[in-house]
Amino acid sequence: MEKFKLYLQSFRLRTLPLSVSGILLGTSAAKTNISVKIFIFNLLTAILLQISANLANELGDLLHGTDTQQQNRKAYALQEGKISIFEMKMLIGSFCILSIHSGLTLLFLSLENIWNLTGLIFILLGGLSIVAALKYTLGKRAYGYHYGGDLSVFLFFGLISVNGTFFLQTAECSMFAFWLSIAMGLLCVSVLNLNNIRDFDNDLLFKKYTVATLLGKKKATIYQALLLFSATIILLLNGLWASVIALPVFSWHIVVLQKGKNLDTQMPLLSLFILFLSILCSIELLFF
Repeated sequence: MEKFKLYLQSFRLRTLPLSVSGILLGTSAAKTNISVKIFIFNLLTAILLQISANLANELGDLLHGTDTQQQNRKAYALQEGKISIFEMKMLIGSFCILSIHSGLTLLFLSLENIWNLTGLIFILLGGLSIVAALKYTLGKRAYGYHYGGDLSVFLFFGLISVNGTFFLQTAECSMFAFWLSIAMGLLCVSVLNLNNIRDFDNDLLFKKYTVATLLGKKKATIYQALLLFSATIILLLNGLWASVIALPVFSWHIVVLQKGKNLDTQMPLLSLFILFLSILCSIELLFF
């Protein structure tokens, strides 16, 4: 049981709302003819991929020497030596296999034939998702150490998540879903940016170059405001009036960010609020 608790810590459950949010928006945008089975396996695949990415991130940061004990956040189990590198590699491999199995099941449920162009595109996207999860911090050319994190999160948590979910439910593309995917991508990038502002000094020390280290803390805070309020405006312009609740919440978040204290506590709060916002927007799409 103690070991299982350590694994749960490394799963970084507080990041999972971001995976769920994109699937909720993409599904609710379909409005009618929603398949519950497709929704469940879509959600499961996204969560498994997110956990794979989190585990790989922890291992990559340890191997790069980046994940030292920091005053502004707790250490993870691998960093403290409570989980071995071998155990972590086994966990990563297990979750990658589970992701592949869940993803293929999802495609078989949604597509009549996965061996056509559409099926092959989704198989390719699934493969890229796994590679992106692993290469974020693993390896000598880890893109998370060279300004690539923001773009990757925008693509996989926003564009691919929402549009892919919508297509698997409807077999159609939609400009409305596309705009929703942009908003979701910006919101998810804001969580990564918050993480990078929190780890700013340590990242510079270990040469982990992010958009935050490129901009500096003050400009990274402005960048955070642009991400959050641009996403909110996009949602409002697309008729999702429930998103107006985000304006005071994001304003408060930016004020806290400017003070630069207790940033680690902002991580779960921001992730959970994005999930709450996606639930509100989904309810509005489905019932109003």
